[in-house]
Amino acid sequence: MTRVLSVVDERFPIAGTFTISRGSKTEAEVITCEIAESGVIGRGECVPYKRYGETMASVAEAIEQARRAIENGASRTDLVTLMSAGAARNAVDCALWDLEAKLTGVPVKDRLGIAAPLALETAYTLSLGEPEAMAAQARANAARPLLKVKIGGDNDIARIRAVVEAAPNSRLILDANEGWIDTNIAENLATAAELGVALIEQPLPAGADQILGRIPHPVPICADESVHIAADLAELKGRYDAVNIKLDKSGGLTAALELRDKARALGFQVMVGCMVGTSLAMAPAVLLAQGAEFVDLDGPLLLARDRSPGLIYEGSMVSPPLPELWG
Repeated sequence: MTRVLSVVDERFPIAGTFTISRGSKTEAEVITCEIAESGVIGRGECVPYKRYGETMASVAEAIEQARRAIENGASRTDLVTLMSAGAARNAVDCALWDLEAKLTGVPVKDRLGIAAPLALETAYTLSLGEPEAMAAQARANAARPLLKVKIGGDNDIARIRAVVEAAPNSRLILDANEGWIDTNIAENLATAAELGVALIEQPLPAGADQILGRIPHPVPICADESVHIAADLAELKGRYDAVNIKLDKSGGLTAALELRDKARALGFQVMVGCMVGTSLAMAPAVLLAQGAEFVDLDGPLLLARDRSPGLIYEGSMVSPPLPELWG
């Protein structure tokens, strides 16, 4: 076996500016891992995330540190102990899934036992802004059935009401990105329930969410920053109703499948989400998300340009990946 590993930094412009409670960005910075063997190439993409202490340089270095093992034939199972959960392992793990599919002729969907993966309805994300600006975003996307609304500040009730009025027929996910505090969460939850919100993501900071076990949940609450891998789940019981699984947090499709299955066994609803990346990052997540209660794989819709070939989006429906892209 002779493998050659390549690690490439890439940047894709965002259409406008993407803003959450922790800041704004105008481009998606991604790292693409390619593993060549026997004339074929497997690819995986990751998005380094500053919230978890990752940079483009640190993620590239983490892959480089594993280069010898990867080029000497490390398997996806080996990666779980060879590399830490996070963006670097995700890029390598997804590249190995893609490589296996190309070498064997067995698509990833078949390995996962998915005979006919379905197109999925994805949320579409509205950036954080003043209520009037968020209402304008909502109005422009009011035909979409599911909107994910970035909030996380002092004026959230006004923001929520503005979006509901502008897109009255859309279901809403509110994503506070750890931006609420103990003194406003009850009022915010009550308003969300009054307005028919479907789900609230990570209202409180990870590690400072104990109050969630003591207060009513008039709207289901989903863990995001609080959950990365399957071992995190036990501590979340009684605090959260759902978990948001992202490949860049779990460290790849292999670990994400374990997280999904254990979450279901423990009674959590499943959401499959993403960072802002290209279709290459979303492709394995579309297969992971088959059967999920909530899907948020709109990364390419937020970009000014995507990879080609990319995933096929028709409105808010995203189709499973074709082999030319991944898997």
